[in-house]
Amino acid sequence: MSRLPGADDLVMRALHALRTKGMADEGAIAQAAGVSPEQAGAVLEELAEQGWVRYRDGSRAKGWMLLGAGRAEGERLVAAEVEASGVRSQIHGLYRSFLVLDPELKTACTDFQVRGDQTLNDHSDPDYDNEVIGRLAEINRRVQPVVAQLSEVFDRFGHYGGRLDNALNRVVGGDIDWFTKPSLDSYHEVWFELHEDLLATLGIDRAAEMAAEA
Repeated sequence: MSRLPGADDLVMRALHALRTKGMADEGAIAQAAGVSPEQAGAVLEELAEQGWVRYRDGSRAKGWMLLGAGRAEGERLVAAEVEASGVRSQIHGLYRSFLVLDPELKTACTDFQVRGDQTLNDHSDPDYDNEVIGRLAEINRRVQPVVAQLSEVFDRFGHYGGRLDNALNRVVGGDIDWFTKPSLDSYHEVWFELHEDLLATLGIDRAAEMAAEA
């Protein structure tokens, strides 16, 4: 199969989007890659022929998933993009700013699920929930400038800010599942994707990051 016109960037974006999202449908990949659903569908079919991705049609989970060879190719392409752009130090500085907030977000997520006495939070105490949601709002206020600066470096970071705002607004509006629920585009899920995007962009292994912080 011949390459799509101008497909090199599409290939990189699609592979990188799957790296950050895990299993996903074409719409989610298109959003993360910053391309149209039609472009995403076409390039995914090409990548499947290359043996870099495959579509899983299971009873419990369906979607496109990244294979080992695709992960390696995606890492190579992203590394080349970063080096050619000369922005590694700038992205690394923003990554460090993100890491300052990361433990605060993890603590807020834990506190929303489990109270200080180690009992599950049944959300019957609005004062308790509102305090944790207030912390989430403050974290969001502080991370948005980081996301905005990242999107100025690479526009593929541009979708995170709106998604984080959307999840926060839903939580504030009373739909508390949007705080951490994995099956939604919840605050925790979007945050996890952003973290993975930064790691992939900089070529940092998550396990090595955790070891360095221990």
